[in-house]
Amino acid sequence: MTKKNKQQDEYNKICDILRLNSYKITPQRQSILRAFLEHGDRHLSAEETFMIVKDEYPDIGLATVYRTLELLAELEILQKNDFGDGRIRYEFSGEDEHHHHHLICLECGQVSEFDDDLLDNLEKEIEKRNEFQIVDHDLKFFGYCKECKSTLE
Repeated sequence: MTKKNKQQDEYNKICDILRLNSYKITPQRQSILRAFLEHGDRHLSAEETFMIVKDEYPDIGLATVYRTLELLAELEILQKNDFGDGRIRYEFSGEDEHHHHHLICLECGQVSEFDDDLLDNLEKEIEKRNEFQIVDHDLKFFGYCKECKSTLE
């Protein structure tokens, strides 16, 4: 399956979720969804999303973008992240969301993902010792990306 076909497939699934929850598939929502599908490797803030979609819909307001992102987060289509930069950033919620973490550059703000979940054994030990059932965790590493690290040396 091509990347374009995967994006269309994902888009259709999201539209189905919206319809099942009695929400309209407005042109603005379509544009916001496409922005996330086309920039799936980024963790977009509302402002960044607004800058992407305003080219297609110059009359779209930032408030519309905020409301749509909140709606998509409530429906668990998007996941909200706080990387300590004063902005909430969004990414698609995935079935593997429990198994990826974020690497955040303190210099340039770049966010990348670390997909290997090395905490499985630690979670099991915590559950065993504390009689506590863990359903999720959120781990962020703050430091310097390769490019910024080289300028600091």
